[in-house]
Amino acid sequence: MEASWRQVAGGRGRARGRATAAPSGNGIHLRGAGGGREKGSVGAVPFGASPGGVATSAASGSRHSPAGSQALQTPAASELMSQKKFEEIKKANQAAARKLVEEHFSSSSEEEGDEDFEGKQGKIVANTFITYTTQTDGDTRELERTKQYVNEAFQAGAMTCLICIASVKRNQAVWSCSGCFCIFHMPCIQKWAKDSEFLVSSVTDDDFGKRDYPWPCPKCRFEYKRSETPSRYYCYCGKVEDPPLDPWLVPHSCGQVCEREFKPSCGHKCLLLCHPGPCPPCPKMVTTTCYCKKAKPIPRRCSAKEWSCQLPCGRKLLCGQHKCENPCHAGSCQPCPRVSRQKCVCGKKVAERSCASPLWHCDQVCGKTLPCGNHTCEQVCHVGACGECPRSGRRFCPCQKSRFSLPCTEDVPTCGDSCDKVLECGIHRCSQRCHRGPCETCRQEVEKHCRCGKHTKRMPCHKPYLCETKCVKMRDCQKHQCRRKCCPGNCPPCDQNCGRTLGCRNHKCPSVCHRGSCYPCPETVDVKCNCGNTKVTVPCGRERTTRPPKCREQCSRPPTCHHTSQEKHRCHFGSCPPCHQPCQKVLEKCGHLCPAPCHDQALIKQTGRHQPTGPWEQPSEPAFIQTALPCPPLLEFQLKEKRKTFDIVSPLPCHAVGPYSCKRVCGRILDCQNHTCMKECHKVTKIDGCTGKNKAGPECLRCEEGCSKSRPLGCLHPCILPCHPGECPPCVQMLRIKCHCKITSLYVECRKITTADVNEKNLLSCCKNQCPKELPCGHRCKEMCHPGECPFNCNQKVKLRCPCKRIKKELQCNKVRENQVSIECDTMCKEMKRKASEIKEAEAKAAFEEEKRRQQAELEAFENRLKGRRKKNRKRDEVAVELSLWQKHKYYLLSVCGAVVVVFAWYITHDVN
Repeated sequence: MEASWRQVAGGRGRARGRATAAPSGNGIHLRGAGGGREKGSVGAVPFGASPGGVATSAASGSRHSPAGSQALQTPAASELMSQKKFEEIKKANQAAARKLVEEHFSSSSEEEGDEDFEGKQGKIVANTFITYTTQTDGDTRELERTKQYVNEAFQAGAMTCLICIASVKRNQAVWSCSGCFCIFHMPCIQKWAKDSEFLVSSVTDDDFGKRDYPWPCPKCRFEYKRSETPSRYYCYCGKVEDPPLDPWLVPHSCGQVCEREFKPSCGHKCLLLCHPGPCPPCPKMVTTTCYCKKAKPIPRRCSAKEWSCQLPCGRKLLCGQHKCENPCHAGSCQPCPRVSRQKCVCGKKVAERSCASPLWHCDQVCGKTLPCGNHTCEQVCHVGACGECPRSGRRFCPCQKSRFSLPCTEDVPTCGDSCDKVLECGIHRCSQRCHRGPCETCRQEVEKHCRCGKHTKRMPCHKPYLCETKCVKMRDCQKHQCRRKCCPGNCPPCDQNCGRTLGCRNHKCPSVCHRGSCYPCPETVDVKCNCGNTKVTVPCGRERTTRPPKCREQCSRPPTCHHTSQEKHRCHFGSCPPCHQPCQKVLEKCGHLCPAPCHDQALIKQTGRHQPTGPWEQPSEPAFIQTALPCPPLLEFQLKEKRKTFDIVSPLPCHAVGPYSCKRVCGRILDCQNHTCMKECHKVTKIDGCTGKNKAGPECLRCEEGCSKSRPLGCLHPCILPCHPGECPPCVQMLRIKCHCKITSLYVECRKITTADVNEKNLLSCCKNQCPKELPCGHRCKEMCHPGECPFNCNQKVKLRCPCKRIKKELQCNKVRENQVSIECDTMCKEMKRKASEIKEAEAKAAFEEEKRRQQAELEAFENRLKGRRKKNRKRDEVAVELSLWQKHKYYLLSVCGAVVVVFAWYITHDVN
């Protein structure tokens, strides 16, 4: 739409005619000559159709009244002039929008500049090595390594110091390894060499710092002497010290001829200017022949002077029977590949074997008779004579002290002297007499020191003595203790992994635990372009700061717009640049093809964004967003086609041909059947062949009022539906009520309460639990939750006893409360009462007699104390009271009587039940 196109441009289109288009928040306002102001829908206003349906020209500012009773027309010349000015404003806005999009999504000028620089750089490198490839036997594969170093020297930030993982700049002093040609910062490599020498000498050198220890290259481990530690900054070829910075030369180069000897040495020197990396293969031409010397000498590159004529070699093989059939080759001929039948060395077996190994041994014993005539040769298949019998001549006894001359058929006897051989311990000698076989183990007890020398112990000589003391010395890593039992002092190197994070921050040190700095990460990472066809290899850790290489391949992403293919452009990161192809979509209203540029991903400035309070507040949403814009209207006027509505005839643009609004109220009956559409005259789409003029269509307003129909009696809730036809649905609002017992809260639908009778309401108010009320008898009501008073019909079982408490029965509570039943004592109860009274009388009588005798005894004792006996015959008065039979056995009799009464009562109770 045109307003969106103007938002893309971010500018303001102003016409110098009578009508002026001013952008607003939602659309465009037209200010005509008459001072009238109408707010229209975006896109339609500038091209002649006002939002109310009045036929209006954007250039002339003419309009119709809302009633449509007047028709104002402008001259054709004024229309053409206004249209021309509008086209100019539109082109200016589109140009500004296109410029903004290009600046936001791509920096094509910078990329083209970089590509031109890379193209020139590639031509320079190609011209440098053209002499190596234009003549005979030129091979570009040998030059790739040198080209890579030269290319990295040209590129800013491509060379990396593996020690500090930082870029090597043009104005920094560097040092290049002669083994791997890796470049390091001068301070970094000096510190590395110093630390390496210090660590090695501190571990292995007794005279600390006096011996000359080598230091290794951080990458290839090539060792340098202490005297070779770099102290001055030289160019690559080593001719110039502190080479000056020259933008026309390779960084750190002196610009002179290299003149370094080729490796392997051929007698020539490098002819390139001072360069990083290894020297290329020797380009000199020499005349040389092939490996087999059969071909004529031809001129070839010195680096490829050894060549093969591909003719058969023809040299005689080691087997002496065949000739080499391989093509002309370097070095010795390969073993003969043929197979033949060959005898072993002793001649007993014949087997098919490779012709290259004619001498072989079988697994049989020789078995030939020796010159002594008594023994046979025990050697396995061998060459030559068997030799003399090993038992002939003068032989020594087992202890090697006596010598005997005996026939070979007799064994040498023992001499009887002491053996005196040194035992395995190396200290003592064998004390046995001359004997055959090994000597016994040394069993003498000696005072032994342990291996670490801290403890001594007396023990057999043949047993080693190791104490349990663990070594506390630090290993060579100076981080971990030795912890080896009975260590003699030569602690082994630390066997734990280092595990420290390397400078690349991606890997950990795989070496064993060590002192000092870890070696640089040996891994390399490929930094690729977006499509992956172009890549550059950098040391691990530099992939985060290395810029991806420029790719010359075409972008292979599918188009993001409706076109089948996008405009050709090179591989890139991020979003593709906006499509500038013509839209070519078919316009729905007129059927023409859209001539505007593709607008599926137009950049639109957001409106109504939150303005930040200050620079410290980050924006929460982007200022521009990509969105698909509708096709702009076609600006071709169709003067012949007219539409007649209420006697109004107006010329319309191609996109606006059709019925328009008359500004009257629609008045169609809405779907609610209660209200009519209050919208201005608008288009109504027919649905399912409905031809009713008063039937509302999908474009009509939707009734948003609430339902105003009366509610059922007792319902206080409004209808949940908006304005609708027919009856209201039943009210399903949940009501909270208390049950009859006033304890539980119940939730019941409103429609059930309003439509229920008395019984149904009582049933809905019941919580289905037992009534918690208490009856006059003290028991709980057994009925379910109910209204009103509880019925007095308690059927709870209660226990009732006779007056003597012996007989017990369970009866209903209501009968007991009404005194309808009672329990009387029976004959058994009376008999038990009588016996109990007799026992009590007997006990009272016995107690009385006992008390009487006790008082009599006390009286007699008192009288005896008053008679005044002599002190020597005074004795403690003792009254011998003879106990009656009842007093002696009253406790046993009471226990027996109690047991009899209990058994008799249980028996009576059991019979009654």
